[in-house]
Amino acid sequence: MDLAIQAVWAIGLVLAAFAVASWQQLGLEGSLILAAGRAIVQLSVVGYVLAVVFAPPQSPFLILFVLAVLLIISAIVTRNRISQKLPILPWIVGSFLITTMITIAYVQIIVVQPQTWYEPRFLIPLGAIVLSQAINAATISGERLFSALNSNVLEIETHLSLGASPKQAIAQYRKDAVRAGVLPVINAMSIVGLATLPELLSGQLLGGAEPIRAIAFQIVVLFMVAFSTILVTLLITQGIGRQFFNSEAQLIRW
Repeated sequence: MDLAIQAVWAIGLVLAAFAVASWQQLGLEGSLILAAGRAIVQLSVVGYVLAVVFAPPQSPFLILFVLAVLLIISAIVTRNRISQKLPILPWIVGSFLITTMITIAYVQIIVVQPQTWYEPRFLIPLGAIVLSQAINAATISGERLFSALNSNVLEIETHLSLGASPKQAIAQYRKDAVRAGVLPVINAMSIVGLATLPELLSGQLLGGAEPIRAIAFQIVVLFMVAFSTILVTLLITQGIGRQFFNSEAQLIRW
């Protein structure tokens, strides 16, 4: 059956979910239909854009432009989820850029070794994976640190009054925030293959990839995500911590 027809038939699952939600009076019908509609439109647009990007001759500038758009959108989404009051958008953009460049450069040069560094079938999916995980990890760690610093003002000011530096005064809160952002990745790595099959692996198998090759690529992605998650949470929490102190090392309340 043609893939387009299969996708149309898959809409039946959304309609079934809508019917169940309506029957149980969950109040989710509007949100479900809106989300499904947005998913169809957004993925359709992405499909046409990627078709242009992947078509020969492939332009490195166009490929990098696509990644730049993904990075900026990811940074804005992350900033909005953490706090719109903190002026940290430039820091988030920089953190995402550094994390993506280091991670993808290592994977491209050492592991994948494509014929050209800008080969879109590797560069765009790997970049998108790093950024999607960065959103989740940075949001969790950022929200955790933002909440902790606002909730423990007296304790932090006590440390400062006793001679601690801003970095020392919030060190434990930052460690807890980084752990919160990284733990989901560690937990996922611990049970992968036993209780779950990752979406990337499942997608490759559905696409007809050889199982051993699909497993090998999934391992690469897991380790890539682990590294990028730790790096981006460290950078994000450092940026947030800086915004809570002025040049006189005094705590700022947001």
